[in-house]
Amino acid sequence: MSGHGKAEVISLGCRLNIAESETIRSLLAGEDADGIVVVNSCAVTAEAVRQTRQAIRRARRQRPDARLLVTGCAADIERDQIAAMPEVDGLVANAAKLDARAWNVPARARPAPPQRTRAFIAVQNGCDHACTFCVIPQGRGPSRSLSMAKVLGEVELHLAQGAPEVVLTGVDVTSWGQDLPGSPTLGTLVQAVLDAFPQLARLRMSSLDGVEIDPQMFELFASEARLMPHLHLSLQSGDDLVLKRMKRRHSRADAVRLVQALRARRPGLAVGADLIAGFPTEDAAMHARNLSAIAELGIVHGHIFPYSARPGTPAARMPQLDRTVIRARAGELREEAARVRESWLRAQIGRPLSVLAERDGTGHAENFARVAVPAGTPPGTIVKITPRQVQAGILI
Repeated sequence: MSGHGKAEVISLGCRLNIAESETIRSLLAGEDADGIVVVNSCAVTAEAVRQTRQAIRRARRQRPDARLLVTGCAADIERDQIAAMPEVDGLVANAAKLDARAWNVPARARPAPPQRTRAFIAVQNGCDHACTFCVIPQGRGPSRSLSMAKVLGEVELHLAQGAPEVVLTGVDVTSWGQDLPGSPTLGTLVQAVLDAFPQLARLRMSSLDGVEIDPQMFELFASEARLMPHLHLSLQSGDDLVLKRMKRRHSRADAVRLVQALRARRPGLAVGADLIAGFPTEDAAMHARNLSAIAELGIVHGHIFPYSARPGTPAARMPQLDRTVIRARAGELREEAARVRESWLRAQIGRPLSVLAERDGTGHAENFARVAVPAGTPPGTIVKITPRQVQAGILI
């Protein structure tokens, strides 16, 4: 169905999907892929599936003549429901989406990645843990690591395109290396990237499982200036009984100890975390402990998810909370996260920050605070800015 416009890839969900969408775009760069629209879907929550369906309908309205294909986690986990949508022409299994044959296009040498201010590199995929709320292993399979040589090759490709910042991402990044010969640790990979590319200005990690941070990785976070002082924890709850029922492997005290130890070495460290509101069986006292973790850990980049039962997960069979209670608790967590974030942003006023300019007139400091950059600053340049005020969550 060529002649109906260039191939288009619509990406939903996590940073790993963003990285994979770049690869799919490069696979579909030739004329033989004209007229294809790909929705790279997400199924982490019921809301993510709803947004996926919305994106599919919108894509069909905008490109009525396109061949519309869906891949990603929703294409595996909600396979029958997505396949039944009249807008959808076909599904590509998540495990096959980076293979040219799945798209019926000839394999070609991978073109240089598009120039981005921040390059996402998927170093790991899948997950071996069985958290009771999580459907992602159904969509992504067991943990698989990209070899160190392949990671270094990807970094080199992006640096050649001028990317000033590289983000290492995956489903469970801290398990990187466990399936490789000799079981290298994530710390050895990060050290290898920093050693191989002295010209790399900024290296950032995506969400990490705190209990799996190896000693070398800890040391790099504590002392390596080119590794950004921004730790995003896959925390999920601040209550120990909820954590146990989620089958997480850490306690609240583990998270507190890790953050305190890192901040003692690197005082400017900014902490982000994923938190779930209204997990089954969560009572008011458990919710209060979840809420209090935000201030205790100083979570300034909070990702709050209202719990939603996912198909085939153990948590879906536990006693569920009323949706209105879940929504109210998510609202309280968001308010507290906004309050902690606002006072952290105000504490940045008067401090010189090193800011990587984006295309929208803002940029991100090393600690991932959003900062307005002077008009005309070319995207991808790193500028020194001393903010004077906070406006709508942005340092000005």
